[in-house]
Amino acid sequence: MIKTILASVTWRDAAVFGAMAMAIAAFAAQNARAASPQDMLKKFQAEAQKAGDFPAGGFSAKRGKAFFLARHAGGKPATPSCTTCHTDSPLKAGKTRTGKVIQPMAISRTPDRYSDPEKVAKWFRRNCKSVLGRECTPREKGDFLAYMLSQ
Repeated sequence: MIKTILASVTWRDAAVFGAMAMAIAAFAAQNARAASPQDMLKKFQAEAQKAGDFPAGGFSAKRGKAFFLARHAGGKPATPSCTTCHTDSPLKAGKTRTGKVIQPMAISRTPDRYSDPEKVAKWFRRNCKSVLGRECTPREKGDFLAYMLSQ
């Protein structure tokens, strides 16, 4: 019976089945990476606690706002602040220095913005090095995210 089934499968059928299997695997992989902003906060909390830098009152949207709006030294002169590209309102779209539109940072405007841990890590790493000249601390990341969740 198996020989009969295998004999009736064409190359086209095999290609369709293969494409479907790849699509299912890609969907599963994407969902495996998906995280909620609260999951990201928990990750930053664990990292901050390990570094001995988790504040007694938890992460703070107020500190996150101050961090977001502040002009920092140590980074690239062209990007002294998060607001250089992201505007002073996380509710508004920003622009890169090359003119590419950046979706709003606020979770209320871009609900899936903080759902991919790899992307979150990539953009924190890249932007913190540009603005601060170093990577952000877990506490800075947690405060920043707390602020974006409050918007």
